[in-house]
Amino acid sequence: MLEVRELQVAYGAIEAVRGVSLTARPGHITALIGANGAGKSSLMRAISGVTRPRSGQILLDGCDITRIPPHERARMGVAHAMEGRRILHQHTVDENLITAWHFRKPQGSFKAARDAVFAHFPILAERANAKAGTLSGGQQQMLILSMATMHAPRLVILDEPSLGLAPIIVTQIFEFIKEYCSVGERAILISEQMANLALKVADYGYVLKHGQLAFEGDSKTLQEGGLAGLSSAYLGGS
Repeated sequence: MLEVRELQVAYGAIEAVRGVSLTARPGHITALIGANGAGKSSLMRAISGVTRPRSGQILLDGCDITRIPPHERARMGVAHAMEGRRILHQHTVDENLITAWHFRKPQGSFKAARDAVFAHFPILAERANAKAGTLSGGQQQMLILSMATMHAPRLVILDEPSLGLAPIIVTQIFEFIKEYCSVGERAILISEQMANLALKVADYGYVLKHGQLAFEGDSKTLQEGGLAGLSSAYLGGS
């Protein structure tokens, strides 16, 4: 289980995250929603270790990982698929998967892991020898998700996985996310600007506004409260 306690992230005098606390439980998808600039990416980068917080705590299954470097967090089972489709564009699909496999301490069979990837996303099998930079945006997102989940990490952090994708691809991506979360004790923290999209797949949601938590609740309650009102709450002025 992920626990974030009173986390603060700042870039010089700019406070991006101001005293945020949240929980992401195993077997559940937790949504982090809010407008562009609300602090979602900064919070996620702090959780994975890419950005060092000014203060607060980050706990993984009760272990304080706040000062542990990102590569060690990855080996502890934290995977972060950042916004922007960060892959090795000049390497093939296969080479990207191999790199992801060896980044952590490999256990089990790479072939079995790759076969599972290709079973979920057959288009990646068809394009296994193609350079990743030639893939469509949706195919690149499939590759990124596959790279992040090859080792079955216990915490997967997904930053705007639907950004810029066609609706049919978004459906495939979110079906994969739901299926992945349903197996074992896996927690998923997902950020989205589109509240309605995130709440359709999430069990619980946190709404960020200006780096602070505006409110939180289970997805059904947030949806029943009215998406128009929700949008106004986190997109409106201060």
